[in-house]
Amino acid sequence: MACISVWASAAPKSFSFSRQTFPLLSLGSCSIYTRKVGENLFNKCKGRSYIYTTTSKRLSPCSIVRLEGEMRAFDDTHTPEEGEKQERVEFWIRMGKSLEVVPGSPALKAILPLTHLLCLFAPFCFSWDAFGVAFGLFIITGFSLSLSYHRNLSHRSFKLPKWLEYFFAYCGVHALQGDPIGWVSNHRYHHQYVDTEKDLHSPIEGFWYSHVGWIYDTKAANERSERPTNVADLENQFFYKFIYNTYIIHPIILATLLYAIGGFPYIVWGMGVRIALQYHITFFVNSACHQWGNRSWNTSDLSTNNWLIALLTFGEGWHNNHHAFEFSARHGLEWYQLDVTWNIVWALQAVGLATDVKLPTNAQKRKMAFKNSSMETIY
Repeated sequence: MACISVWASAAPKSFSFSRQTFPLLSLGSCSIYTRKVGENLFNKCKGRSYIYTTTSKRLSPCSIVRLEGEMRAFDDTHTPEEGEKQERVEFWIRMGKSLEVVPGSPALKAILPLTHLLCLFAPFCFSWDAFGVAFGLFIITGFSLSLSYHRNLSHRSFKLPKWLEYFFAYCGVHALQGDPIGWVSNHRYHHQYVDTEKDLHSPIEGFWYSHVGWIYDTKAANERSERPTNVADLENQFFYKFIYNTYIIHPIILATLLYAIGGFPYIVWGMGVRIALQYHITFFVNSACHQWGNRSWNTSDLSTNNWLIALLTFGEGWHNNHHAFEFSARHGLEWYQLDVTWNIVWALQAVGLATDVKLPTNAQKRKMAFKNSSMETIY
């Protein structure tokens, strides 16, 4: 999930080279190097020429031979200038990849401790207005993660007008948990492989791995990147591709605005305390809600209902309910299960903005209910 990306032109086509293929002339000393797919085929520096081959080893210096006529990269379709342009494009692609805010990426590995480091300054930078800014952003971004990223985009539990869908998704961007395409893709894979070795934050690896360790698991992240795409519905929309390609810019803009308005205290509370707290509250859904709590439904995974996490996450803590009925726009299925996100969806439905709202039927509930008891408790 790159946050800044440049669309590259097709890599130069490969070619075969032998003494029988081209008429050759002696030119002097040179070196022959290997190349990776997409690298410039030709480079000329201080009178020394380099031929790039597709072998896997570097060859020793030799007497260079060249084509009669104008020297090219043994490919008339790519001039040296085009090769240099290709190298610049590839450089910016690599830079974009290094700035991805996704599990396993260097950027997220750095952001996570940085937000906690900023929290150390919180007691010395406290003011009620800085606290108010952090609290307001926490409500907006946390609620948007629940309503937009999770229920609307990941599970299509309801439909919104596009302008409203994009608005909520953009608010979720500032939770600094990744762009919608990457977040939704990871969550859909979580449900596909829930509580197995392929689950990106599987509890079978231990509490701390499911809570935060998976963020630092580069090997697992690389394996996930090789899986087929499961977010074609988002990738086909310009808005989500734009956010995908420019993701890191948007939190930087927010941080700049906060600093311009309130200085360093606004950064500490609005970007440090708020984001660090939001990380752990979200992570608790992955860890605590797969280990501690009650199970109302006979699902094939370890998901549980945890009222405390539900209170902090606008209703996401009713996790066993969610895994029993992934499509449901409502997670707090009982009257006493507080689900703020559902209350907002209900209100949007009442005024005609939320449509095609999905809820489990009585028949579906009977099918998922425990046969011998109404509830299991896990500690």
